[in-house]
Amino acid sequence: MHTTESSAGKRAALIAAVLLAVGLPCFAEQDDKKHLNDLFNMPLEELSQQSYVVYGASRFGQTLSEAPSSVTIITADEIRKYGYRSYGDIIRSVAGFFTTYDRQYIYLGVRGFGRPGDYDSRVLRLVDGQKVNDNIYNSPEIDGAFPDIDLIDHVEIIRGPGSSLYGSNAFFAVINVVTKNGRDYKGTELSSEAASHETYKGRATYGNKFDNGLEMLFSGSYLDSKGQNIFFKEFDDPATNNGVAEDCDYETVGNVFGKIAFGDFTFEGTSMSRRKGAPTAAWGTIFNDKRNDAHDYIGFLNLKYEHDFDELMVMSRVYYESFENKEHYSYPDPSGLDEYNAYGRWFGGELQFAKQIFKKHKLIWGVEYQKDTKQSLDESNDEGTYLDVKSDSQRWGIYIQDEIKMLDNLIFNLGVRRDEYTKFGGSTSPRLGLIYNPFERTTVKLLYGRAFRIPSPYELYFEDGVGIKANPDLEPETIDTYELVLEQQLNSAIRASVSGFIYQMHDAIDSQPYGPDPNFSILKNAGGITAKGLEFSLNGKWDNGWQGRFSYSFVKSENDSTGEKLTHTPEQMVKGNLIVPLIEKKLFAGIEAQYESGRKTLMGNRTDDFVVTNLTLTYLDILRGLDISASVYNLFDTKYGNPGFPEHREDIIEQDGRSFRVKLTYRF
Repeated sequence: MHTTESSAGKRAALIAAVLLAVGLPCFAEQDDKKHLNDLFNMPLEELSQQSYVVYGASRFGQTLSEAPSSVTIITADEIRKYGYRSYGDIIRSVAGFFTTYDRQYIYLGVRGFGRPGDYDSRVLRLVDGQKVNDNIYNSPEIDGAFPDIDLIDHVEIIRGPGSSLYGSNAFFAVINVVTKNGRDYKGTELSSEAASHETYKGRATYGNKFDNGLEMLFSGSYLDSKGQNIFFKEFDDPATNNGVAEDCDYETVGNVFGKIAFGDFTFEGTSMSRRKGAPTAAWGTIFNDKRNDAHDYIGFLNLKYEHDFDELMVMSRVYYESFENKEHYSYPDPSGLDEYNAYGRWFGGELQFAKQIFKKHKLIWGVEYQKDTKQSLDESNDEGTYLDVKSDSQRWGIYIQDEIKMLDNLIFNLGVRRDEYTKFGGSTSPRLGLIYNPFERTTVKLLYGRAFRIPSPYELYFEDGVGIKANPDLEPETIDTYELVLEQQLNSAIRASVSGFIYQMHDAIDSQPYGPDPNFSILKNAGGITAKGLEFSLNGKWDNGWQGRFSYSFVKSENDSTGEKLTHTPEQMVKGNLIVPLIEKKLFAGIEAQYESGRKTLMGNRTDDFVVTNLTLTYLDILRGLDISASVYNLFDTKYGNPGFPEHREDIIEQDGRSFRVKLTYRF
């Protein structure tokens, strides 16, 4: 077990969270009723300018009160003023989500579920509505900021099952990243950062919209970090450098993004390359060996067409995506340097229609197709090749959703999707939602949805260390989720939400010990999981520049067979965010405090409860066109850790202490 932060630091962080919770109403202004436009036919670029609008919950624009989900939207302004550096920073700041960092990858957890090394395959990520989970691990790729975090207009975090619209992997949540457009820049923007552990980043972006309607955006960025020397008590021996991993925490990330729009067509492409050292000596590798690393590449091209044919909205897209993962593991002789490679290539298309029918129905329907042309896994060392898998597959899906306005204050949402997979057969995913407004500012949502997830190629061919294809009989997972949501607009500035949910997961895929060596495990359909939870949130934004969020979440998740609490998941989380204008429209302080209860580890221990506080100061136009920000992360230098995975000797992996970042952004 490890020590907690100082009592003074913990007390100060808790006070900050409490002040946010009780202080929100104090800054409220007089009620100001605003007219809501018809969002159904509104172009996406206009939707992004509206308050409390979400696109990904139903594949068309809705206010948060109309969406058949519990939704959080994080804007570019919040990303900047809270000093967020990655998608992990963004997502862990909202109710119900948490992350686990094993010093190489960030793993997502949501609503009491986060399994060891599952590669986040139960969360679907979209970039401008396009799926980007890879076709090897089905991972949404949140490391490396793909695309670069500075290019985000806003992020829609949509809780609950989304398979009725998106198919596999939309299991617990859908995260839609909406990027900026050329008009948002109107010229060139340069950015540079310097941070702790010899971390440096630079970015150059050009964007504009011309009189002939042509709009373009191009951007490139590069990050280089030496990382830190890290002490691991499990290796505290002179033979293993007294437990200190030196120069093994390095990271480099390169990002390229481009978007061109003209008329009804939008062409978009992006690629990301990331290399990260592995200081934990996972899988029994040699400790303090710089050759232990992982290199990931992911990219996509997407051509989209949108047009309104006399109130029939038509959207079509074609896309091509690719993924590569190369990992090196240094073992004692005779194995030597082990090289693991994963390659994925796929293309597909989508055709979607939307129409308002008889003023009471908003109908959307469509069809999707994807061909996985390459799904390759191989592993070799000095003794030869012992994993060599080459596969391909295809899938198609058809969906329909009807939003029926039964009364002026009662909406019934019905959706269903049918998916067919060459290797797993078919799956049908329904969704039902009843949305009732008993009062003008009150919304009650009664929601049900079923989702599924097919096993990834990695899970199907997960080798056990001796070249056996261990999992050919894996079956898809399914989940049934029931949720009751109460949303209350307290006044023009403050919105409150309470959500209670129950989900039942069937045929959950989980790792089980395999053989006498603890470094090896096998994936199986391990049975059912049941969870019950509660989420409460307050969101406030005022014209004078004050802005804040507060949330509390509680969830109890158990294995149906054993009745045991799941490992790696916190029961309680409290999160508070507050933006304070110190100088009107110029200088802002972004304060963030996050409390997380302890988590059960694989060895039956428990991590300590902790509070982490971050502080960012942002000065806009300190000189004409120049912004500057300075951030302190883990302000009170909290000592805390995340549970390790089966491949780690470390039961608890220590996380970063206090660190700094200074960022300059210049526009011309």
